[in-house]
Amino acid sequence: MRLLSNETLLESYYRAVDLKLDREFINLLLAEIERRNLKVNNTKGA
Repeated sequence: MRLLSNETLLESYYRAVDLKLDREFINLLLAEIERRNLKVNNTKGA
């Protein structure tokens, strides 16, 4: 996870949510987003 840029991590998260991928995978991405103190835009892709 640490090899991903912040932008790639966020894009991966939004895409995973859009594609309704496995919740565990989404939670893994979200945990890394929170670890990096990044903000998730809940309206992205809406």
